[in-house]
Amino acid sequence: MTFDDSTLDFLSSEAQNSPRLRMNMDLRNSPEDKSQRMLNALEVGTRMPVHRHRSTSETQLLLRGVLDVMYYDDSGRETQRFRLDPINGSYGLNIPAGQWHSLEVIEPSVIFEAKDGPYVPPGEDDVLER
Repeated sequence: MTFDDSTLDFLSSEAQNSPRLRMNMDLRNSPEDKSQRMLNALEVGTRMPVHRHRSTSETQLLLRGVLDVMYYDDSGRETQRFRLDPINGSYGLNIPAGQWHSLEVIEPSVIFEAKDGPYVPPGEDDVLER
């Protein structure tokens, strides 16, 4: 499989038409894969709860668009903000395991995400109310 503008355009179009204003493309070979890999198209206004992944880091690489990734402490206070913008040379980051985080879409964006292990939905102790 190759990834080109038509792939990203298609995924972005799907995100625009989604009530959540985001759409992912699963890149695993099967649900039993030992890692998570996906493209995630994100539109301005999508809501991502503050959450964490206790047992894995998360790598995010921005392929197009502009977004901010925010880190939070245990009380939900923002502690750091990173602007990802490939035009300005800021391509991505590796979010440490256990780090509370979220993102804000500044311009329609597509990211590549990777995490260790099979998909496990976050438990109630892994999502902060804001």
